Amino acid sequence: MRQILRILGEGAAQAWQQLVANRLRSFLSLLGITIGIFCIIGVKSAVDSLEDNIRRSLSKLGNDVVYIDKFSWSEDPGRNYWKWMRRPNQSYSEFEVLRSRLKLASHIGYWQFLGAKTVKWRNSSVENAFFLSVTEDCSDIFRLEFQEGGRFFSAAEYANGSDVCLIGAKIAETLFPVGMSGVDQYVKVGGRKLRVVGVIAPSGNDLLRVMDFDNAVVISHTLARRGFRFREGSTWVGKSTIAVRAKPGVDLSALKDEITGVLRSVRHLKPAEENNFALNTLTILSTVFDSVFRVINTAGFIIGVFALIVGMFSVANIMFVSVKERTNIIGIKMAIGAKRWFILLEVLFEATVLCLVGGALGLLSIWLVTHIISKAVDFDIHLSGANILLGVLTSVAVGMLSGLLPALQASRMDPVEAIRAL
Repeated sequence: MRQILRILGEGAAQAWQQLVANRLRSFLSLLGITIGIFCIIGVKSAVDSLEDNIRRSLSKLGNDVVYIDKFSWSEDPGRNYWKWMRRPNQSYSEFEVLRSRLKLASHIGYWQFLGAKTVKWRNSSVENAFFLSVTEDCSDIFRLEFQEGGRFFSAAEYANGSDVCLIGAKIAETLFPVGMSGVDQYVKVGGRKLRVVGVIAPSGNDLLRVMDFDNAVVISHTLARRGFRFREGSTWVGKSTIAVRAKPGVDLSALKDEITGVLRSVRHLKPAEENNFALNTLTILSTVFDSVFRVINTAGFIIGVFALIVGMFSVANIMFVSVKERTNIIGIKMAIGAKRWFILLEVLFEATVLCLVGGALGLLSIWLVTHIISKAVDFDIHLSGANILLGVLTSVAVGMLSGLLPALQASRMDPVEAIRAL
């Protein structure tokens, strides 16, 4: 054990001497290692941060929800566009049938885009706010969170179509003074005065917002029908969607089969006719993103590998020169009893230390760049512990490979010939 520690100590000391004595040569040689680690770990850190953000956004909508829509999330919207457009919108009557007949669902929600509206409070106003109507279960479907003092519609408010609404965080920030929550204030939407019962918590810096409520005004579906004269099939209303959450333990494929059977019967589709609706789940988006992330990671890895190969040859060149300069010293060590494996490990460790220095510079560069980007664009890009460990292990592997041939050359020297060398 003492010999091993001695080898490590001497290898580290010799690596440091190489760095100090030949600063420019060492810098240029280690630049390839630094760039390689920066490419591989930098791209991986960026992709991991992006993936974490997107998956966190998707998790808010749940992995146990089936979204009934005209369009399939797994296909390019540009392909078969008119086929999708000819499909009927999901209707409230279909929602009611599904709610009464589905046995594997725990919650069923229906929401509809009612156009863009201007929201007013005293002398303040917000134009082009998203105006949505939702049913009772949408709170559970979307897992809505509210700022302090806020809440979802009560059962009585929903049943009676009371003049109450929910507003997004950005609308509240624009309408109300700093420090005022907006709850229990009255806003005017579409000529009707509504009491705010909840301010929906902001989405934050999520990149993917399947449902962005920050700029939305949300009312109950009963109020949309009673107070805003919404009628089934009205031409002025927009896209509607039905979402179905599975009961605990229910497989999504079984739930989709049940939904398909009910909807086909409601829409009177013949056995030979294809479905005129799409059943989407978040696993579809996850699969799409997995392939995208895989391509980006592969591209970063390939670029980094080429840089590491250049750096590896540069470090190997340093080690060959170092072995050449210390030939007589190596011969003396072997003459007084140093084993060949001792010389081999010493040179290998020296090369590994050099690569670790280059890897450390690469990781430091990544940390600085991610820190600057996070501050500049308000998006969290982090250098995780797993990526730091990967960078260190990659540096060690490159050091071992680049120092292997010089180490073998040094360990196979004839002690007498080595001592006679200059």
